[in-house]
Amino acid sequence: MEVWILDLRFMQHRINQAISHIPSASIFYEKPEPPKTLLERMVQHHTPGASIAVIDNFEIDGAIGFGVCEAKQPNQVTPNTLFQVGSISKPVFALAVMRLVQEGMLDLDKDVNSYLTSWKVPVNGDWQPRVTLRHLLSHTAGTTVSGYYGYKVSMPLPTTVQILNGELPANSEKVVVNVIPGLNYRYSGGGMVIAQQVLMDVMDKRFPEMMRDLVFAPLGMENSTYSQPLEQAFLKQAATGHRHNGIPLEGKYFVYPEMAAAGLWSTPTDIAKLGIEMMRTLSGKPTSIWKQATIEEMLKPHSEKSMGQDGLLLGLGIAQNGTGEGTYFFHDGTNLGFVAMMRFYPHLGKGAVIMLNSDEGVLFRGDIMQGIGQAYEWPNLGKEKNAALPISRIDRYLGTYSTKSRLKFIVSNQDNQLFLQCDRQQPVQLFSKSELVFFSEEVNIQISFTQEDTGKISGMTLSQSDIMTLGTPEGTEFKTKKEHS
Repeated sequence: MEVWILDLRFMQHRINQAISHIPSASIFYEKPEPPKTLLERMVQHHTPGASIAVIDNFEIDGAIGFGVCEAKQPNQVTPNTLFQVGSISKPVFALAVMRLVQEGMLDLDKDVNSYLTSWKVPVNGDWQPRVTLRHLLSHTAGTTVSGYYGYKVSMPLPTTVQILNGELPANSEKVVVNVIPGLNYRYSGGGMVIAQQVLMDVMDKRFPEMMRDLVFAPLGMENSTYSQPLEQAFLKQAATGHRHNGIPLEGKYFVYPEMAAAGLWSTPTDIAKLGIEMMRTLSGKPTSIWKQATIEEMLKPHSEKSMGQDGLLLGLGIAQNGTGEGTYFFHDGTNLGFVAMMRFYPHLGKGAVIMLNSDEGVLFRGDIMQGIGQAYEWPNLGKEKNAALPISRIDRYLGTYSTKSRLKFIVSNQDNQLFLQCDRQQPVQLFSKSELVFFSEEVNIQISFTQEDTGKISGMTLSQSDIMTLGTPEGTEFKTKKEHS
């Protein structure tokens, strides 16, 4: 931490610049909303705490916490406060896999059933899929189960095998392969759990201990753990998750035994250390763990599908975007009550990690990253991912859309942002590609609305992993001839 003290004045100036001018990425304003401070945005979106680490010139330039660990409680967020990082668990896990590949203990292209001893990728009818670690880490294995719900701390927890089999007390479906592996991108937390079981069977070790030995200890990530539930030693420094409107989660957090997919607790500083190691390795700077070819293989595009936007390339557990010096690798994370985001520019040695302890953090974590990028002069920040739509037109999309099989989608307005909710799932924010086409990176969906000549919305199509679900506003006749589900 000495570097933070030595560079404190400069660091404070730039971080203060970033957190004092958080831009708005709202798609529904005819004129951009004036920048706000980070604390103003936290209040606006009922987010009690935030933690940020910034990287410059391949070093941590500063790390700072804001707000409190739990609403209406005195414990303040510090750089050592642990947050759940959701799907950022995946690239951290992928680094462990790549280390074992580098050491010759695993082969990315070998059938995982040759490694698995406690469970096997099941036969589908008369067909036995051949699935590899490369398939699983790149989300091209054709595996089911996109994400996981988590468990209240008071609930019994399933084993990894019970999760994979969809057996009680697991609250998720069985993981199966129902698409030919290697052909298509389909985001699958279930695939990551298969890969988790591979490492557990090969190493014959508890998953949290294995990740500590392979990744955390070598990188000095002292405030990171995959333990689920959280170890007693870390409980006092853990943030509490919050639902919409800043309501603390019962039991403070949910438990995710699907550790490789969603089970990591960490800090922005620790994830920044990992990002620095990867960037230094890619830049040919001396490192002691991963080889340059190993990280290059991890970042190499393995899928023709994007994660909801054009131009995103998916490697092994991680995505890449941008061109030239503006190329960056990244991942977002969302668990119940927590959101996170990381971004690293390997050619420049720059980047940042953001963690927030509320569901509503998803509404402005990208804006925080944009503010940091402006303060630290990241390239290619002028990219607009959202079309500007007047706020007066939000209401035309709102309502409940029903499919022929009676599945319901609710489109709602939350603080002048468009959200989609399916059944009892948590709502996801929709961003606009055009006036009638929206997307969500969180769940890899695209929504296309149809309209009549009068401009009235007459239906919607949800596309996810090449599967289309069609719906019409409730109270109108279902006019489509075919529905895929």
